[in-house]
Amino acid sequence: MSLLSILSLIRSTGRNSLVMTTVPLIILMVGCSFKQSSQLPAASESAIAAPTSPNYEHLNRNKILVGEENSLSQNLAKSQTCIEENPFDESVKFALQASNLAQTARSKPEWDEVARLWLQAVAWMQAVPANSPKRTFAEKKVVEYMRNLTYSQQQAARSGSISQFPSFDSEPLDQQLQLYLSYLSTVGKPDILIVGSSRALQGVDPAQMQQALTQKGYRDLKIFNFGVNGATAQVVDYILRQVLTPEKLPKLIIWADGVRAFNSGRIDRTFEAIMASQAHQKIAAGIHPQLAKAEPSPQKKCYQLPQPCKTRDNSKFQFQNSNFVKKDNYTLTQFNLIPLINNPIPIQSNNLLYQPSEFNSRATFVSLDAIEANGFLPLSDRFNPNTYYQQKPYVSGAYDGDYRWFNLGGEQAQAFDSVVAFTSANNIQLVVVNLPLTDDYLDGVRWSAEVEFREQMKQLSQEYGFIFLNLSEKALTQYNYFTDPSHLNRYGASIVAQTIVANPSIPWPRVR
Repeated sequence: MSLLSILSLIRSTGRNSLVMTTVPLIILMVGCSFKQSSQLPAASESAIAAPTSPNYEHLNRNKILVGEENSLSQNLAKSQTCIEENPFDESVKFALQASNLAQTARSKPEWDEVARLWLQAVAWMQAVPANSPKRTFAEKKVVEYMRNLTYSQQQAARSGSISQFPSFDSEPLDQQLQLYLSYLSTVGKPDILIVGSSRALQGVDPAQMQQALTQKGYRDLKIFNFGVNGATAQVVDYILRQVLTPEKLPKLIIWADGVRAFNSGRIDRTFEAIMASQAHQKIAAGIHPQLAKAEPSPQKKCYQLPQPCKTRDNSKFQFQNSNFVKKDNYTLTQFNLIPLINNPIPIQSNNLLYQPSEFNSRATFVSLDAIEANGFLPLSDRFNPNTYYQQKPYVSGAYDGDYRWFNLGGEQAQAFDSVVAFTSANNIQLVVVNLPLTDDYLDGVRWSAEVEFREQMKQLSQEYGFIFLNLSEKALTQYNYFTDPSHLNRYGASIVAQTIVANPSIPWPRVR
């Protein structure tokens, strides 16, 4: 039976619950060749691309109705009633719908719907009873469906922005600004803001800082990490004084970085790109970025999630007695939602059950996708010089562009002075943190610059009243705390956050 015939059968018998309970069996019996073409036949492609709507009459219990406030209590009552459907069959049904929609999804709302369908597929597959013979297999499918859910979420995030503001020609800044504005709208203004370059982005963990502050009696503090790859003093100054307005800033800012961000001799490519961007033209005209106002959804959608209850396992097949579960089934082309870069592979929805979903080894994802809701980028890699330099060449300080024509004066110093004056005028406490570096990184040239930077910051902090913390002590420079010679990993970021909190000189805010 062809996939086109299956989908036609499903649509033509939408009111027949028997069809829905036999869908997994049909899917399992659909064959495909060992060498799948990168292009589907016209008939199959048309069938997969056709929208498949959930059979809501079949799903007439435990509905969560979105968009109808007058029926909210009624639906909440329904949600308390468990459903004695076959969770395995329900999961496969949602997975098939997600696969079909993903074939043509392009916009953010379409990818949102794909993600919602995968979420329901995950929920139903997880609801397979622990004593069911399908449970072990279902647990594997949950992991695979979760990968597809993650991918669809990434596609939704990449498919346009809800902000109508143009780009700063810096993807990290665009993403962090979008996230921060959404954070303000959802959570409110943070009590503490972390700024800096990628060293701050992945080097100070807000969650660990919040936990450490809670243990010291500073409860319920909101902390956001606004680190931006490539941010120099000029970029930080621009973000704080030009992009954001004072009402969007907290009363404590932690600027975590190091000497490289303050070297005016280097080429400041990030700042140059921002200055040439359309977004900067808006800023110069006095127009600040803000989120678009939410619009009511024109479409009401129902979603169904499983509720714990004694579930009937009314499957029409058992694995141990099945005559169609064969070793060959596992060697077919994988059901893979992850496309190759610039060469998307159509999804083979007839392999929903018996084909392992795995990330394509040639696909490259931007690491910024891993940024958490508080702006922090957690990386788990641990720096090992013996293996690191087998993949990347060693660059000494004498040939490092970040230390080129080393100069702690110039435009970067002017930008820093502007931040100090701005925070002082707006009654914002500024804490400058010199993040640790590995001894492998600190050769003679870099060490000399490091010493000069520390001495200058100590002097300026005494003169202008900001707080300077030097975290270059030996205990924080262990290789296990770094992902590369100069960037901390999540373990180092946790230690750094706790070390900052332990400093008695910082006047931490209290929630009133």
